Amino acid sequence: MLQAIGLTSRPGRSGPPAVRDLSFEAGPGQVTALFGPAGAGKSTALRLMLELEPGRGITYFRGNPLHRIAHPAREVGALLGDVPGHPARTARGQLRMLCAAAGVALARADELLRDIGLTALGDQRLDALPLAADRRLGIAAALLGAPQTLLLDEPGRGLTAREQAWQYGLMRAHADRGGTVLWTTDDPKEAARIGDRVVTVDGGRLIADQEVVDFARTRLRPRVVVCTPYAARLASLLHREARVARRSVEVVVDAGSELSVYGSNCAEVGEIAYRHRVLVHRLTEEAGGSVVAGHAGGGTQERSQRQDRIAIAPLPPQLQQVPDRMQPSLSAKRDGEHPEGEAKSECRVPAVALAAAPGQGVERSGHPSEPSAGPSRGSVSAVERIPSPPPSQPPGQAPRRPLRSPLRPVRYELLRLLGVRTAALVFGAALLASPVLSLLLARSREVPVPVAIAAWPDFLPLPPAALCAGLIGALSFGEEFRYPVLAARGTVPRRVALLLAKMLVTGAAAVLIALLVAGIDTQVLAVVYGREAIVVQGNLSALLMHWCALAIGCAWAGLLAAGVFRVTAAGVAAVLFVPVVIAPLVRQASVVPSARSTAGIPDRVRELAWFWLPQQADDLLLAGVRMLAQPVGTALVLSLAVLVCMFVFVGLRRRTHC
Repeated sequence: MLQAIGLTSRPGRSGPPAVRDLSFEAGPGQVTALFGPAGAGKSTALRLMLELEPGRGITYFRGNPLHRIAHPAREVGALLGDVPGHPARTARGQLRMLCAAAGVALARADELLRDIGLTALGDQRLDALPLAADRRLGIAAALLGAPQTLLLDEPGRGLTAREQAWQYGLMRAHADRGGTVLWTTDDPKEAARIGDRVVTVDGGRLIADQEVVDFARTRLRPRVVVCTPYAARLASLLHREARVARRSVEVVVDAGSELSVYGSNCAEVGEIAYRHRVLVHRLTEEAGGSVVAGHAGGGTQERSQRQDRIAIAPLPPQLQQVPDRMQPSLSAKRDGEHPEGEAKSECRVPAVALAAAPGQGVERSGHPSEPSAGPSRGSVSAVERIPSPPPSQPPGQAPRRPLRSPLRPVRYELLRLLGVRTAALVFGAALLASPVLSLLLARSREVPVPVAIAAWPDFLPLPPAALCAGLIGALSFGEEFRYPVLAARGTVPRRVALLLAKMLVTGAAAVLIALLVAGIDTQVLAVVYGREAIVVQGNLSALLMHWCALAIGCAWAGLLAAGVFRVTAAGVAAVLFVPVVIAPLVRQASVVPSARSTAGIPDRVRELAWFWLPQQADDLLLAGVRMLAQPVGTALVLSLAVLVCMFVFVGLRRRTHC
């Protein structure tokens, strides 16, 4: 059960809010169509339900708001337009990455690819997928957690009739198994053909909430709307004139002063009213499927007990097996939700065969006959249709869902990093450039051996390994904002757990680059110039620690800067900013000699420690102090401290304004 209460978006700069006080419900076992013309606020309403857009109101999914659901992907699956993702990522890689974000097994990706018929395209890049396959992949992403509720934003737009039939069959199968389906459309015939219930919106407001039979009778047939204080008299006159002329005319009293006339036109109705001197306040003619603000298509007639249903046609033979394979994916039952032995109806797509008994009034679905008053006559109020929320959850401003990370952030980050070739290309560039520079530097005996192994000439601000590590860090957050996979699922990439996972993975990648480059450069120098060319004077462990720390610092600087400024270029700029700008400033500041000596730090630390420190810790501590004493090391530490503060400030500011 989905209950939307008082959904209202923020007003635009030059106009009213796209959604204003929208309330309706979608029941389990039903396909509910959210119908309205382009710009009616349908997509905004879905984003408000998913808490992807700021605004007021609240949506309950089986009695719980989304921000209080521990695993949202297991309760709600959404398809909002195209599938967001890196264009070079494969369909299988995209689903596997989303599996880590949703907290489900990676095998679920292959299972869904098989169920939706994309096994052959599993290794296809996202930018090479046709529209139909892209839409199927989006539906697979929505079904990852086997959710109870599906929210689909115009899933059939631009598809062929066969693909639309597949989608509608899948929606029907999900509803027949007890799930809730809410989908948007601007085609009234499509809404009547597929939906069990139709919620009509226009201008962001609720216009009607009807059963599909009533929607078809009131929305798909041309009619003349008459507003007159003498509605009963005019209705009698129209019936009498129709009998005399032997014409089929249906007149429905929608409200106390409003009529809907079917089978006639404005000229005939106006002429009859003029001949019999009946005052008419408004006379309009509406084509089938039009939406009229303020008119809900519901009147004061008693609720019809008719159980007429639209005819149902089976799926084409080539598609009939799809829902059966989807049964494990679409089954959203949990313990105690559905009785055992529940009948599972076959997946079917409704065909256009709408028949309404003539002479019956328009009903307000789900409510007994009662008089209505107010400016929106015939409309269904939120108080009548939706039960009041619990006292502890007022239907005012919905508290924002806590910023969520992927449920398995380290696995997610590994799949994100290895899912495209960018990381491999960066690794390859570092491993190719470093040996060449190392050979050129080692030709001169004046160049220290560690500098030659690091391949760090004077004309480069950083060695190739450190630059590539910084680029990997910048891409880690830059791609999150350029291809917002997590944002489309209601997750903000600046979550702390995701940050820690990214720091862990990028730090490990930086160490791997540094060690591989050092090892390859050492072997190349030994082969070309002999073993005497790689003899290192000093503590080798301290040099390796400095080398790895430089790579990690550059990776984290790029990561944090890209996370703060939401773009990869900012991360790369931050990495270059350290040696080009900050390091010279630190070098100038360190010209003044120090009056204090740092000698004896290991002994003083050993005195303060309450546990025993091994003797090797002295060497590591001294190496760390010497590293910080270098201008680049000091500049890197200062930059990281500033970026961490900026990251925290931006995250807190975003929480405040959400």
